[in-house]
Amino acid sequence: MTKETALKRTHHDFINLMPLQTGGILTDAAKEALVEFGDGYSVCDFCQGVLCQITNPPIADFVSKSLPEFLGCDVATITYGARDAKFMVMHSLMKPGDSIVVDGNRHYSTIVAAERAGLNVIEVPNSGPPEFWIDVNKYIPLIEQHKPEAMLLTYPDGNYGNLPDAKRLGEIAKEYDTPYILNGAYSVGRLPVNMDELGADFIVGSGHKSMASAAPSGVLGMRKKWENIVLRKSAKYPKKDIELIGCTLRGTVMATLIASFPYVKERVNHWDEQVQKAQWFSSELEKLGFQQMGEKPHRHDLIYFESPSLYDISKHIRERGYFLYRELKGRKIWGPQPGLTKHFKISTFAASRDELAFVIDSFKDIINKYG
Repeated sequence: MTKETALKRTHHDFINLMPLQTGGILTDAAKEALVEFGDGYSVCDFCQGVLCQITNPPIADFVSKSLPEFLGCDVATITYGARDAKFMVMHSLMKPGDSIVVDGNRHYSTIVAAERAGLNVIEVPNSGPPEFWIDVNKYIPLIEQHKPEAMLLTYPDGNYGNLPDAKRLGEIAKEYDTPYILNGAYSVGRLPVNMDELGADFIVGSGHKSMASAAPSGVLGMRKKWENIVLRKSAKYPKKDIELIGCTLRGTVMATLIASFPYVKERVNHWDEQVQKAQWFSSELEKLGFQQMGEKPHRHDLIYFESPSLYDISKHIRERGYFLYRELKGRKIWGPQPGLTKHFKISTFAASRDELAFVIDSFKDIINKYG
């Protein structure tokens, strides 16, 4: 018998500022579900061929009622992540050679999904530093020039945390009769976002980034008119969705997504508090000489900073850029990637004001120590 390997994270009890993790930290209910449903395809015990129709655990009710109401859509389904949801829509609505207009702040997976579907991608440029703002009105000339089969907006983007005018783009989509995909990987589950109110045809969310779920997991909402296209069934196996390759999340991840949902549904009602916390934190770091990039006043917990003082320190010490990671780790702070000092991004979502105050004081101490 082989000796079992103990897999442990080195920062599980740290103040977590990692944007990829802060919205996905599991609730106590999700942790219990993680153990309860940890054996293989455990949620499939009572499946009769369609995962989204399983009633025990209550997947059917979650997918058919709770999720559409939460997303503001007519029809919803579960995916392996936001990127899978984007590809599903692109692949089912368009054919190779078709065009899609996307924002210049898009996630790399938007481009990869479009490439996989054989699409021509046209990007709306951002405004450049320091705001990197997306003016959605700039979609109009590109729509008129290229006659795209769809368009996509990232809301917010994963670099600067900018929240462009998604509702205005919904008006443009309606005017030009162009299907509109809203990528809400960093919004669905963090802040109130309603597909119908924003005028989108599709809304994409990430369970592991923003809905307190284990990874990988995602959600996809759509208008009823697209159901038979995106969620079309196999001719040979009529219970199986083609774009989902027959089925979707099976086991632990699905269980954690459902278990955390009541908490997630409640926490979006406190988004104003999250924004106030992020703005306060940003202003305090700017007092230390850091520069917050992206829109101001900032309206999201994901914040990108340029930090010339830390970068100057890194050029004159043996550890180079890794000194910041080491110093923060020593103070039980997890967030900026190892080696980054010239710029970094963090999320204030999971930290309390007291914890963020400690982070601010820690940055002061680090600068003073090496200054």
